This record gives sequence, structure tokens and C-alpha cells, in this order.
Amino acid sequence: MDEITYQLAVQWDEAAWLAAEPIYEQAFPDGRKSREIIRRMFARRLCQLHTIWQGADIVGMALSGLDEQAGALVVDYLAIRQDLRGRGLGHLLLEQIGRWACTLPGCKGMIVEVEAESSEENRRRVRFWEANGFHLTAYIHKYIWVPEPYQAMYRNFDERHPLPKEGKQLFRIITRFHEKAYRRSLADS
Repeated sequence: MDEITYQLAVQWDEAAWLAAEPIYEQAFPDGRKSREIIRRMFARRLCQLHTIWQGADIVGMALSGLDEQAGALVVDYLAIRQDLRGRGLGHLLLEQIGRWACTLPGCKGMIVEVEAESSEENRRRVRFWEANGFHLTAYIHKYIWVPEPYQAMYRNFDERHPLPKEGKQLFRIITRFHEKAYRRSLADS
């Protein structure tokens, strides 16, 4: 087995995105941010691209964004190449993201949103995040722009300096992140 390596892009990197994009599109066929929005997020320093590689092949990707006001890293998307899922690569990627996020001044932990509708696929996703130290909140959030409801999950880096444990508070952070991502001009951010 080839060595697994982690790479982080904090600025737009066309080659890294071209490698990651097929995994992103396959994992998120609906409701994903467009390439233009993601490029704009990089231009505004709102996001990072995390990738893991097995030898010369990309095997996983994630997009994240730091909310400095809340001290939270929002994991916006995380995906492992479909033919390699279930082998611990998602855990390895999250572990690397967490190590990096712990180095950011004031970062208390990570937040992710998961679909709240009752399905086996959604339960599997929740179990994945829980196995990686995340806690599911009870609050069900309904966006005005997408039909499915969501729940927030969080993972603290240090329990002495925790993120909010209430889903409603976590969704204020997540919503602020999405609003910045979808704004059209720098003057709006």
C-alpha cells in the first residue's frame, strides 16, 4: 500500500481542485457549491481545500472555513473516493484537518451539518462523525433555500474552551459561513 499524504491549500490551486473535483462531484451530485463560488471563497480567504493522497492518486477531499468570531472550523464538505470508502481514509483526513485546525489561534473545535431526515444513509453519516468525536445536537434546522432539514454536529478540541452545545447556536455559525460564501462582492463581506 502506498503512503498516505495530506495536503492543504489555503489559496486557490487549480491543479489541486481539478484533482479533487471528481470526488466532490460524485459525492455531492446535488446541492453542492459551484466551482465559481468556491473560487470566490478562496479569493476572500473564506475556505481551505484539504486533500489526502495514496501515492500519486487523490483519495479524499474536504472544504472547510474558519469562523474566527466563534472559534470554529466549519467542515463544509468531506468526501472519500467511492471505491475506497470504509477503509479509514475519512478518519485519516479528519484527523489531519483537526491537527491543522488546532494550530489556528482561537480555534475551539469543528462543526459540520448533517441531513436530519431519517434514512439509513443519513444514519451512517451520523455514525461516521460520531466515530470521529463529533456530538449530534437535537435541534432541526430548516433552510429556506433547500428542502431537507439538517442537524449540527460539533467536536471540541479542549473541553475547557468548548464550542456551543446547542444546535441553534451552531447553526448561527454555519449560516454565517454560508451567507459569506454566497455573497457576490467583497464589499458585502
